[in-house]
Amino acid sequence: MGSVSGRACLVTGAAQGIGRAIGEALLDEGADVCFADINGAKAAEVAKMNHGRAEAGGGRVLSAPVDVTDRGQVRDMIARTADTFGRLDVKFNNAGVNKPMNFLDVTEDNWRYIMDVNGLGVLIGMQEAARQMIAQGGGGKIINTASIASRQGFDNVAPYCASKWAVVSLTQSGARDLARHDITVTGFAPGVVATEMWEEVDRDLMAIGASDRPGQAMEEFSADILKGRVAEPADITGTTTFLASAASDYMTGQIVMIDGGMTLV
Repeated sequence: MGSVSGRACLVTGAAQGIGRAIGEALLDEGADVCFADINGAKAAEVAKMNHGRAEAGGGRVLSAPVDVTDRGQVRDMIARTADTFGRLDVKFNNAGVNKPMNFLDVTEDNWRYIMDVNGLGVLIGMQEAARQMIAQGGGGKIINTASIASRQGFDNVAPYCASKWAVVSLTQSGARDLARHDITVTGFAPGVVATEMWEEVDRDLMAIGASDRPGQAMEEFSADILKGRVAEPADITGTTTFLASAASDYMTGQIVMIDGGMTLV
């Protein structure tokens, strides 16, 4: 039996990258998983591709389209998950965006775009997941995706850094409030991970003159990683599955760094 067998899990931002890897790792350990993403068609494709994995692990798979900044859509996604799986045990608030701009060029639109998804989206996701968990009884787990940027600021991604600091604060606030309902709130902070988002960030940094060639940004960001290499999504999922499992039941309000030793705190 897998470490999360029978647990009903929901992962946002799950059509690619870290989110997809989180969902697939949960399926391998026996969970029921809903892959949710603003790109509903891609989320549905990922879910379809993982039917065999779900069957092998003993779980079920589902997909849902969602804009995490729209409370109505978040409620619909959670209701669909709970209706299909019978309840919601674990909610990963993983959806996130970044759009690098040089510090003095950051605009109100850039700030709002990033903060709405990475900050407000996490708040709404936590609130609506908690309401479902409270209504059904039995507690639950809420797990938020932070970043190394939640521990220090970087000059070309200031709104992103601010949004991930917000994730840490929301995790702590939620942990304090929801403990009485037997709901734990934790998070994890990846470092440099080879995903589609990093490829897009690399292109954006070149566009604003912050780097000169493809791959330069990742090389510079990862130069101080003690493990000597950037992470793959699979490097993250051992921790995320642990956070979703009973093994982490006594943890709440904490952010686990998974950065290969890039940021020592």
